[in-house]
Amino acid sequence: MNGNDYVTEADRALEETYEEPMSLAAYVDRIFENPTIASHASKYLLEAIEAAGTRTVVEEGEEKERYRFFDDPYNDGEHAILGNTEVLNGFVDDLRSIAAGRAKDEKIIWFEGPTATGKSELKRCLVNGLREYSKTPEGRRYTVEWNVTTAEAGDRGLSYGGDPTATDEQNWYESPVQSHPLSVFPDPVRERLLADLNDELEDHVPVRVEAELDPFSREAYEFLEERYRREGEADLFSAITDETHLRVKNYVVDVGQGVGVLHSEDEGRPKERLVGSWMHGMLQELDSRGRKNPQAFSYDGVLSQGNGVLTVVEDAAQHADLLQKLLNVPDEQSVKLDKGIGMDVDTQMLIISNPDLEAQLNQHADRNGMDPLKALKRRLDKHRFGYLTNLSLEAELIRRELTNETAVWEAESYDELEDRIREPVTVTVKGQDGRTRTQEFAPHAIEAAALYAVVTRLDETDLPNGLDLVDKALIFDQGFLQEGDTRREKDEFDFNGDGDDGGHGIPVTYTRDTLAELLQTDRERHHHDLPVEDVVMPRDVLNTMAEGLAAAPVFSTGERSEFENRVVSVKNYIFDRQESDVIEAIMHDKRVDEETVAEYVEHVYAWETDEPLYNDRGERVEPDPLKMKLFEIEHLGRFTEEDYEGNLPRERVRNFRREKVITSLNRHAWEHRDEDFAVEDVDLTAIPVIKTVLESHDWDDVQRTFEDFDPRQWDDPPSGTETAAVKESTIETMVDLFDYSEASAELTSRHVMGQVSYRWD
Repeated sequence: MNGNDYVTEADRALEETYEEPMSLAAYVDRIFENPTIASHASKYLLEAIEAAGTRTVVEEGEEKERYRFFDDPYNDGEHAILGNTEVLNGFVDDLRSIAAGRAKDEKIIWFEGPTATGKSELKRCLVNGLREYSKTPEGRRYTVEWNVTTAEAGDRGLSYGGDPTATDEQNWYESPVQSHPLSVFPDPVRERLLADLNDELEDHVPVRVEAELDPFSREAYEFLEERYRREGEADLFSAITDETHLRVKNYVVDVGQGVGVLHSEDEGRPKERLVGSWMHGMLQELDSRGRKNPQAFSYDGVLSQGNGVLTVVEDAAQHADLLQKLLNVPDEQSVKLDKGIGMDVDTQMLIISNPDLEAQLNQHADRNGMDPLKALKRRLDKHRFGYLTNLSLEAELIRRELTNETAVWEAESYDELEDRIREPVTVTVKGQDGRTRTQEFAPHAIEAAALYAVVTRLDETDLPNGLDLVDKALIFDQGFLQEGDTRREKDEFDFNGDGDDGGHGIPVTYTRDTLAELLQTDRERHHHDLPVEDVVMPRDVLNTMAEGLAAAPVFSTGERSEFENRVVSVKNYIFDRQESDVIEAIMHDKRVDEETVAEYVEHVYAWETDEPLYNDRGERVEPDPLKMKLFEIEHLGRFTEEDYEGNLPRERVRNFRREKVITSLNRHAWEHRDEDFAVEDVDLTAIPVIKTVLESHDWDDVQRTFEDFDPRQWDDPPSGTETAAVKESTIETMVDLFDYSEASAELTSRHVMGQVSYRWD
């Protein structure tokens, strides 16, 4: 593409976004064709969220439907809100009630939570989503613009002090607060129009337009009304709203136009922050007819900017003085510019704060019924963000903090997520010498940081017997816990739900800063004989995170002690993961092929159910006791010759076949009872014991397969030994198939062998 092609593409994009202004009558025809464009603020926000669709996620071990809107899909996920799906769903449920006028009309939605829990991302995600939705045909947003200079040459014009000699097109002035076009109609007519419109709606939420014209537009309307009434115009409303005076135009929702955001650093008197301020120089220029002229108002307050869609008060503890001023805005839908001039607003109000706002609100709580903040607290509808308690979400968040990755992780199965969690990360770092180098977080390093952070956030008071916090973290992320051949679903565990999961713990900002510090650390101290200074290992991550707690002011003394104690179980789990990688790499070429496994499963099924077994030629084959016995001894490694009488299984083996193989097959048959069930159609990895055969081994398998292998020689194995050959193929497999670099494979395998060698004999 050349430069002109890009310009043409940009032209097309804007053509799809903006429309030519239309008459009021044309707009009314348009809303009957597409009613969503007339929606009031809360309904519009609800529709924008729902328009993006939903997806299924697992959080805290349970499947939930999540609105994709909160994944920031229009912005490639850059400001996605990770986790907190249940909180966000509660927010949408409240929006639905508010939009329908069923309840909570007077409520101010409040998002509260500790730092680094995604509250700022919520604001950005809302702005991004509303902006892009407003560019779609269903999400178009409209307001009115006025031109009174055409009423009679030489008369007072409508302006912000503009040039009276300007061309006609420059004399059009848009409503400064995005007034709804239907607010132009007199109340009785508007009510009938909306009744007719809502009769055609299939939606359960009717369109409501209750706000009157803003003071600026009212000034224009009244000027035109007075002019044409004095002239005896018969069709007064038609004259006022003629296309020469009034046009309906669409606008793209953004901060300042449909979305008002009050930042923590914004200053000014309460009135200025809420609706704007008077421009005294303008008051002198404009004919105010004995009172302040609304044309001389700035309309740059948060409610003015957010009128029509959304008002956000960010870091609300910094604007606590405003909250009482907002008390009656949601239910009365009006605010004063001045004592004599009021303005109707239609906006969904939302405040965001850290827990310190709640402390301010409760400062008079001991006064019981005399609490002066009681009315405010009654109007606040709190939704609490917590720290992530899902391993996969925390790993995704950490990767975002370290890299430019923004795509939201979606997976068909947890196996896909598991691969993402363990993946290495490479980061380009600039050293003090000015040169750049690429550094690697080894496989499981990000997983280690994420798991440790999650474990510090989990409440241990509701742990069932036999489980630790790592187990709880895995259950929350997977929805189940795999213990050998047994898979236990989350609902089998008695988590009472009273714990404070996600209420405190290590924030991602601490993890991010710790990992950034590690990137600048020279790691040649580990092994001077290897070029591995650019590899950060999982143990580097965990040791540095735990050691840094003492110096981090964000943690209390009690938290430091608690978090330090929790690192041990995480280290053990991560080592098990590394050990599994090394064993699987050693045994990769020795794994059982799926045909052999499938044959065993079919023979067991035929043995138990007396179902006929046929070969490829259609010939019936009897279950082979010897084949089953050899598979169970050699590949499963569970039994010995003593468990059989000749080739016939004793009770222990029979129970194993029935409980571990047949039960899984029966479960699969039940789940597919409406289909033609056949053993050959079963996903073998759906049978836990078979999944183990296909995907995992142990050191007994290694010792049985490589009789002369000696892990004590691993660091520098003698040439020509079986250990040297095993090491060479293992490193190669870890690099080619398991995403390790040569250096991280060397370091990981050395670490594992160092722990295994002392107990090898």
